Amino acid sequence: MDTVNHMHPLDAPSGSMDLLAINTIRTLAIDAIQKANSGHPGTPMGLAPASYVLWRDILKYDPAAPGWINRDRFVLSVGHASSMLYATLFLAGVREMAANGHVTDRLAVTLDDIRQFRQLGSRTPGHPEYGVTTGVETTTGPLGQGLAVSVGMAIAQAWLARHFNRPGHDVFDHHIYAFSGEGCLMEGISAEAASLAGHLQLGHLVWLYDCNRISIEGNVDITFTENLAARFRAAGWDVLEVADINDLATLRATLRAARDDLTKPTFVITHSIIGYGSPHKAGKASAHGAPLGVEEVRETKRAYGWPEDAQFLVPDGVPEHMRSGMQGARAHAAWHSMMESYRRTWPDLAAELDRMEHGGMAVADIMKAACPDYAPDPVGRATRETSGEVLNAVAQAMPFLLGGSGDLAPSNKSALTFKGTGWFESPAWQGDYSGRNFHFGIREHAMGAICNGMASYRLRPYAATFLVFMDYMKTPIRLAAMMGLPVIYIFTHDSIGMGEDGPTHQPIEHLLQLRGIPNLLTIRPADANEVAVAWQVAMQSTSRPVAFALSRQALPTIDRSRYGAADGLRRGGYIVADMPDPQLILIATGGELHLAMGAHETLRAEGVATRVVSLPCWELFEEQHQSYRDSVLPPAVTRRVTIEAGCGIGWERYAGPQGRIIAMHSFGASAPYQDLMQKFGFTEDAVLSTARSLL
Repeated sequence: MDTVNHMHPLDAPSGSMDLLAINTIRTLAIDAIQKANSGHPGTPMGLAPASYVLWRDILKYDPAAPGWINRDRFVLSVGHASSMLYATLFLAGVREMAANGHVTDRLAVTLDDIRQFRQLGSRTPGHPEYGVTTGVETTTGPLGQGLAVSVGMAIAQAWLARHFNRPGHDVFDHHIYAFSGEGCLMEGISAEAASLAGHLQLGHLVWLYDCNRISIEGNVDITFTENLAARFRAAGWDVLEVADINDLATLRATLRAARDDLTKPTFVITHSIIGYGSPHKAGKASAHGAPLGVEEVRETKRAYGWPEDAQFLVPDGVPEHMRSGMQGARAHAAWHSMMESYRRTWPDLAAELDRMEHGGMAVADIMKAACPDYAPDPVGRATRETSGEVLNAVAQAMPFLLGGSGDLAPSNKSALTFKGTGWFESPAWQGDYSGRNFHFGIREHAMGAICNGMASYRLRPYAATFLVFMDYMKTPIRLAAMMGLPVIYIFTHDSIGMGEDGPTHQPIEHLLQLRGIPNLLTIRPADANEVAVAWQVAMQSTSRPVAFALSRQALPTIDRSRYGAADGLRRGGYIVADMPDPQLILIATGGELHLAMGAHETLRAEGVATRVVSLPCWELFEEQHQSYRDSVLPPAVTRRVTIEAGCGIGWERYAGPQGRIIAMHSFGASAPYQDLMQKFGFTEDAVLSTARSLL
């Protein structure tokens, strides 16, 4: 149990309870950073009044029920101010929520946790981490990500409200608040996200900009002089301004006005002083990214009217004062009372809501029934075409599957086209928020982060673009994997097979990058039936994202009565074609599997015992027991050829020291895809030549 220091009145900090609470946040942050000898004190010192006012007076958040689905969401996009958030969560009395969703008697953040700031295994990591600290709604740190995630949350709120709310029964009417600094707003993702949020008129979204005019290299006048108020007004936001963040009455009134404006998102410019109270570092870049130092901490506390040598001090009455103003518990109780009436009046909707919230859908059974089987076809079809067909079949059975493309839906085959799907659009654009299709626009970076925000609401979002443009959304993909969010990425035009658009549009190193991200499944199917199984795997993956790499060009549909069943994809790799005691193994993914199969038939006719292995998902294959992996790729068979029209790095794991790797060793070129395959050695003859060189 944490102990709160009890002090003689003459030794206690001075000031109103508001100021005591704010200075408690400041000094806890300062002390945590000083003890860790690492961190960013300046922003917590300047921004603490906003954290205090928002959590105490504005947020609809029940600290005893941090998983309540209609809670307001708070996103600290300026993630290096994490010490401020931890201090705020402690004072607010937020309870810990276990992985199973049960709320414990423990505080989410205790004083001991704050003392362990930035230490191995603590609940108070250097930047906020989703799933580590209750009360942290999303992992932040890379600047700007939290802003775009908050747009995804606001989209989810609007969609869920349109889907579930009924007259007199607002199941979803909460707000999303995000704190930003200059760095977040310099990042391009903030412009993408703000543009889309303004267009969509997301009135339940509020961004608070901590305008302290300082970055690591100095005053931001050296880099950032645009008129932000004009920028956001032009993007369709309301803009409010607070001249002094320490003017609590104005700050409180402004945040209430932002909350009450439901016609469009609101951007609140709040002027602060970085390192507020520090005699020698306030207003300077030196306050940003390093501990203040022992003597500066003492002098800063003196400026706050704080005992200079007291560490991790929480004055009597401050937690109680903080919690006394919070409205969440009353709002939560009223909501539960309303839901009793809702369940009686709309039982089917209530049951659907429960399935969404608690994962009550029998996904495996639904997927098995929804996914089609495909007959053998030597001409076949592009795997992107099959993906679009399977997506629509699955989405009819899975009402929370929704998403869109970066303005490439016709090419990605990512639109839901069955009756009743519609498009998510603002009322100003002759639409509403009920649609399951999204126009993200050419905003791949924001699209990835927005899907992370949507996934945090237990929706199943997907994002589609060309594989080569994955580069634009790498950070959101990485964060989705870090948070275990089951976002689905539909990446099409997966190789030089995309053809005439040339090397700028032909992915080379992209599969390597995706495969290098921990907790991400990357699947490159070879035919229509592998696509269907890949979608089943993706929908059953509830704690990690999945990326598909799909072809533009048509690929034959394999005759599964002659060759291995596509269900083997579930294990990442499987035997497609085989002969007794194989001398040689051909290993491939995607379109190149068909080259391996053609070479196999030729070698078989020549009396060469050959095995063909489809290896569409390395991650799933590596998760199999060693005995299974050895049964597919026997260690004794060292003559191996791997074939993939991408970067060859990583394939040595499967080719082995005596094998050969057929891969891309340069960028592509602009030409019909057949000519490119010939030029770069992705032909059956090239596979045969390489295979024979090993015999």
